[in-house]
This record gives sequence, C-alpha cells and structure tokens, in this order.
Amino acid sequence: MASMTAELHYLTLTALFTAVLWIPIIANRLLEMGPWAALKNPQPDVRPEADWAYRLSNAHRNAIENLVVFAPLALGVHVLGLSSPATIAAAGIFFAARVAHAMIYTFGIPLLRTIAFFVGFICQVVFAAHLLSWM
Repeated sequence: MASMTAELHYLTLTALFTAVLWIPIIANRLLEMGPWAALKNPQPDVRPEADWAYRLSNAHRNAIENLVVFAPLALGVHVLGLSSPATIAAAGIFFAARVAHAMIYTFGIPLLRTIAFFVGFICQVVFAAHLLSWM
C-alpha cells in the first residue's frame, strides 16, 4: 500500500474541513427556525438571522469553490510524482489559509479575509507552476 504524500494529506484535511463547515450553519438554522421547519427542506434563499451564520454560509460556498481548483492540482502533482518542498509547503499553507479564511469570514474581518484568500490562491499557483514545469 502506498503511503500518503503530504499534498494528499493536506488535500484530505481541506476536504474534511470543507465538509464539516455546514454543521454550525445547520445548528443555527435549527435554533432560529425550530427542528421541523429546519429539517423539512427549507428554502435555500432564506437568510439566517445571525450574521455570523450568513457569513459562514458564504465562506462554506467559497471553500467548495476553492476545493474544486485545489483538488485537481494536488492530485496532478501526486500522480505525476512532482512533490517538492514547495508543493508540500504550499499544501500546508493552503489548508491553513482555508481554515483562516473561514474563521475570519465568519467573524466578519474583511481585510484579513482577503489576505487569507490571496495566500490560498498563491498556493494554487505554486501547484499549477509545478504541473506546467515553470518551477
């Protein structure tokens, strides 16, 4: 059995983190709407009363959008055996940036949110550069 590369490890952590971001959103919905209304397939365009829940919902959507970009890049580096200290660092930093982005977004800190997003984007560029043999 092949061992997991650092890139796949951080991809897995990122996917898992993205997967559990919905839990506080649903918990808030249960509190605001009550169990029956929340569980009977509520309309997705109903904005939560709590601003943090609304922002976390946006952060969750953003995390999914970024996972769609990061996953094929990380898988490509893994499959082609292009792992390097730069891709290992970029994978770890990407995961940390996504966690930071979600938390900062939830707490409503605009400038830091943009910085966290941009750091994650740079990590994606590092992966793409390796795949395109630019690094």
